[in-house]
Amino acid sequence: MRRAAPLLIALGAVALVLGTYLALGGASYEPTPVADPCRMREWRHPSGVQAALEQVALSALDGAACDLGVSREELVLALRDDESLDAFAEKHGITHDEAEQAVRQGLVRSVEDAQAAGVLSGTVARIVRGVAERIPPGLLLSTLERLQGLLPG
Repeated sequence: MRRAAPLLIALGAVALVLGTYLALGGASYEPTPVADPCRMREWRHPSGVQAALEQVALSALDGAACDLGVSREELVLALRDDESLDAFAEKHGITHDEAEQAVRQGLVRSVEDAQAAGVLSGTVARIVRGVAERIPPGLLLSTLERLQGLLPG
């Protein structure tokens, strides 16, 4: 009986974890559906440049994804590199340049919305708009990701 005690304790622990999992609805888990990029989101008033630029980037990606008829997540994955964007463009029957242009237009529109909502000052909006019009969107997004830790919260 002493040899079986550890096995019985382990089985009891497994049964406890499994019972708790089921009691909390684990058997009915469904992943959260992907958000509709065409649904308007209210502009928050974030504190700090980093939070404001993050909100602008998400809004820009939502706008571009809506225009292209895809999810924001699919678009973000397509912007990883030129090969991904080429594959995305081919899959959706558009050119690489059309995909980049949609992201660029989404970013410019997002910056204008953020400025109108008072989230970005006119100076910051002009700088971001100028950068968006000149730099490939994938490079811009990867640069923003790298800068996250350097910008004030």
